Parts: sequence; structure tokens; C-alpha cells
Amino acid sequence: MKRLFLTGETGFVGGTFYGMAEEIMQDYGWELIPASHKYDVRDTDSLVHTLRHVRADGVIHLAGLSFIPDAIENPVYALQVNQIGTLNLLQALRHTGFCGDFLYVSSGDVYGQADTATLPIQETHPVQPHNIYAISKIGAEMLCAQWCEHELWRTVVARPFNHIGPGQHMKFVVSSLARQVARIRLGLSEPVIEIGDIDVTRDFTDVRDLAHAYMSLLTGGEHGGIYNVCSNTETSIRELLDRLVRMGGVAPEIRQLQSLRRPGGQRRVRGDNTKLCVATGWQPRIPLDDSLRDVLRYWENVESAAALPTRFSNHETQDVVRI
Repeated sequence: MKRLFLTGETGFVGGTFYGMAEEIMQDYGWELIPASHKYDVRDTDSLVHTLRHVRADGVIHLAGLSFIPDAIENPVYALQVNQIGTLNLLQALRHTGFCGDFLYVSSGDVYGQADTATLPIQETHPVQPHNIYAISKIGAEMLCAQWCEHELWRTVVARPFNHIGPGQHMKFVVSSLARQVARIRLGLSEPVIEIGDIDVTRDFTDVRDLAHAYMSLLTGGEHGGIYNVCSNTETSIRELLDRLVRMGGVAPEIRQLQSLRRPGGQRRVRGDNTKLCVATGWQPRIPLDDSLRDVLRYWENVESAAALPTRFSNHETQDVVRI
């Protein structure tokens, strides 16, 4: 089997890969090789040390700052991790003689403020990054494009749109909403949900489908090719919230807070996944409702476990511990 190395293996998508490793690796004929040493994408020497030991035939570069507000708040760090970190990885791969398959995970956010008349967004749409996160991603894409002209390895770029699933940080909208619904359902919070703008739309893909898309591109994407990874469907945040509320069996007050609105964001988003589907045969398989139920169940389990000690007096807790 070919050896696959993921950067960012402890993140949301990387953790999903490891959670479904047996299934997904057998499907595509790869073996997932964990890092044997600590590394930092801002440090080329640590990457070289790691790559020498993993001896990878394929690399999926997932590591990066992924939450746009964090990048806006700390732009230097965003550039160091997303752009310079990618440069460091490319240099480390060259230094260690890599000649396999390389997938860079960019973002659909590089398209910027797309006119709604152009939806769904295709890969030919002009890139017009409108925040530091998107700038760092398109800069890293350009580095990959330069490298693929001169190196022996095969390079493919994925542009994922919004993705969701169990284990995602609560800073992201679906995870935040599901956590609030779960806490209300468990009686841990007042029946109030706080949210920003609920009338924007986004294109959501389950993270487990996303992992399959990345593996499909790693093995079947064209060298130098760029591919949208998305569902080809736009869904409003209002609709997502309605579905989660129904699933949770709660009737909360909805408070839209100006502080939670993202200024200058795209109102409507829908990507076109035709190029990916034609090239690899990939199709999203997990329905949106199944994704939402899994995220809600995840947060119910997390919040239940976190709240358990507070449900007992000291005496009762001691009894439980002894049992």
C-alpha cells in the first residue's frame, strides 16, 4: 500500500480521516502514516525531520488557520501558517526527495464577492480574495502552482466550501447552533439561541464526504488541476436552525446579534462540483439532515458528559465514584 501523510492531523478534517481511516484507506489503497515527531509548519527543519521518517508517497496538506475571524484578528499569524507554512512544506518535500502525490487544501473563500448571477461558482470564476484568510490561501495556491512546474511530484488543489460534521469547533455556525440546541434540550441553558445573520446562504458538505473527495482527488485529480469540493446546493442559516430546532424538540427564542454578524460577507454561496464529479466519480452521499443529527448528537454527548458532575451533591458524587 502507498503511504499517506496528513498535515493538520489533529484538526477537524484530519481527525475525521483518522476516525474513518480503516474504511477510507482500504477504499483508495493507501496506508495512513502518523507523524512520529512533533513539527510546526512554520519551521522547515521540523518538517524535514518528520518527512524523512514518514517516507510518504502522498501528502494532503490540511494544516492551517481555518476560522476567518481568527485570521482577520491576527493577520500576521494567518500568513505565517497558511502561506509561509505551505512554502515551508513545499521546500521540505523538495529537500527530502518527495516524488508522489500532493493535495493542497485551499478554500472556496478565494472567490470572494461572487455576483449571484454567476452562481453556482465554477473553478473558472475569477479569484478576488476579500479578507486576509482568502489572501493567505490564494497565495499558497500560487506557490503550489509554481512548484508543480518544476518538481517531479503531482500537485492538485482542492477548494472546499463550508463543511460540517461531528467534532467541529463551536466557533463555526452549524456546530454553534447545534451546541446551543443541545444545551437547551438538556436543560443546561435558557431557551435562547444567539446567532448573527440567519438569512445568508452557504454550500455545506459533510466532512466525511469531504474526506472521500480529497482521497479521490489525490488519486484521480489532474496534475495542476483545481477542483471545487461542495454539494452544489445552497442552504440558508435560517433553514439549518429550523431543522436543528425541530430535531432537538425545543422552541427557543432566536436573538440575532449584531456582534455575531460578519461584515462584508457573501450573501449567497453555491459552488459547482461538476469538475470534481466528472474527474473522479465522487458524489456527496450524506444527506444534510443526517449531518445535522450527527452534529446535534455529538454536542448532546459532550454537554451531558461535561454537566454530569454538577448534577450530584458531594455525597452523591462520592457514591457514584465508589460504584
